[in-house]
Amino acid sequence: MLKIQTLNKISAAGLDLLPRGEYETASEMTNPDAVILRSFKMHDMEIPASVLAIARAGAGVNNIPVDQCTERGIVVFNTPGANANSVKEIVLASLIIASRNITDAIIWAKSFADSSEEVAKQIEKGKSLFSGKEIRGKKLGVIGLGAIGVMVANDAVSLGMSVTGFDPFISIESAWGLSSSVKKGISLDSVIADSDFLTLHMPLNDSTKGLLGREKFKIMKKGIKILNFARGGLVNNTDLREALLEGRVSGYITDFPDEDLLKTEKVTCIPHLGASTEEAEDNCAVMAVKQLKDFLETGNIKNSVNFPDCRMEFSGTTRLLITNKNIPNIIAQVSTTLAEGGINISEYFNKHKDGYAYNIVDTDSEVQDVLVEKLKTIDGIISVRKININ
Repeated sequence: MLKIQTLNKISAAGLDLLPRGEYETASEMTNPDAVILRSFKMHDMEIPASVLAIARAGAGVNNIPVDQCTERGIVVFNTPGANANSVKEIVLASLIIASRNITDAIIWAKSFADSSEEVAKQIEKGKSLFSGKEIRGKKLGVIGLGAIGVMVANDAVSLGMSVTGFDPFISIESAWGLSSSVKKGISLDSVIADSDFLTLHMPLNDSTKGLLGREKFKIMKKGIKILNFARGGLVNNTDLREALLEGRVSGYITDFPDEDLLKTEKVTCIPHLGASTEEAEDNCAVMAVKQLKDFLETGNIKNSVNFPDCRMEFSGTTRLLITNKNIPNIIAQVSTTLAEGGINISEYFNKHKDGYAYNIVDTDSEVQDVLVEKLKTIDGIISVRKININ
């Protein structure tokens, strides 16, 4: 029986895909084969030696020690795009909230709840304080064109906005899904300088941390409104407050509140609700479980952040799944070791990513455990797993 540990509450829509009698799931267990989680922070956790894979029911994996996992041959999955529609909807809502001063207007209207004067007259008298602008015809810059960025860009076009996207690493799949009406940004600075609204949709890493800082704020169009539903660290909050005081930025809506931002005027803090819909939680759980199940049962990989996507149909008696450092002569040594053990390879698939490689090896006859252990001694090999096909 395969054992999966859940470190957060995971939607039943996903867990129900695991056949009873073949899988055991629990929040606490010894020697799990895999882990599935949402926001649980694993950095201080001792990951059991038995763990083969970790699946994050969401896109970000900052809460997982990915480098440590890679060194141990643990495949880390995420679920890109599973919550994209949920985030897209809150971004579009925030575009309108920012443009029409809706949040401040609602707070102001509520202030009349205990008023002794006629509320309707007071509302009509003061509502002009919150007049805004329409988003139709305004310029929107979309930085990052993954699943969410593409959906935001396409729907903003449908709302009548002039949209320019920028992503030097856009995938072929995203490019196919992007509306032809979305203009291609020449550079990050050119998009920033020409936008009335700017929305961020990229991961947080060493190259993107503090992406929007003093120098970027200086080239922005006066009065720009910025939306951040990607990661809080993409914006330098100290420089943002300065830009807000100067009027360079007229509004900032973020899904990542902190103590300083909550105290800052012209900042609307949403309590991390981007993916907080029933549908998104179900979609992420389903995608995470399907990827884990496929990996545990076949060794195939899809949507791993630390190993390449690999898929091969069964073609023999035993399947070997090998992770290794991407150094010369590994494939030759694996083939030689198997041949010396009297094993013929029926199919061999190898792919590498960021200095590490993953191999799927199907053999015509059963591979004994002693031969598996011998493969593990080859210099550069990290892990070897065996699946009996027949």
